[in-house]
Amino acid sequence: MSTRLSRWAKRQMPSREQLEQSRFTRGLARRSELWRLTRRSVPRGVAIGLLVGIFALIPGVQIVGAALMCVPFRANVPIAAGMTFLSNPVTTPLILAGSLYLGNLLGFHADIAALTTLYSKGAGVGEWAAWLLSDAAPALVLGLTIISVAAAAIGYFVTSFVWRHLVMRRRQRRLILYRMLDPAE
Repeated sequence: MSTRLSRWAKRQMPSREQLEQSRFTRGLARRSELWRLTRRSVPRGVAIGLLVGIFALIPGVQIVGAALMCVPFRANVPIAAGMTFLSNPVTTPLILAGSLYLGNLLGFHADIAALTTLYSKGAGVGEWAAWLLSDAAPALVLGLTIISVAAAAIGYFVTSFVWRHLVMRRRQRRLILYRMLDPAE
């Protein structure tokens, strides 16, 4: 399953050469540190992707926002773009409900039942705007902020730990192989 998913992702993602041909993305494509997998750039990319992906919740804005945030933080752009896909049509209602619940816990009064009703009946832009102009907007924004910052921090630390663990395992294997091949010892 993971090989099929990685092959699909490679086919869908533009190459660095294709990005260099576009005048809008030429600057990103020429900065090689944004594309390398290093111990610092990968966790930063994960954190930025989670932060923007959960907070923005608008599909086109997520990837562009994550890529632009990668520039000043020297994070890995493909990793950040991939992590924005955590918020998808399946997880978005859960993220919204969790952020409203969190906003309610912090003193705002957003009606979660109204959110589910609007979502299930396929409400129009006017109905969504009226709902957001109520007391729901501060609860939603505060909840999304807390959830996205927490997810970014957790993603950063977990990725750093996993990266370090993988590097240490590789070094141990090389050391064992070196000891086996070295007849001097």
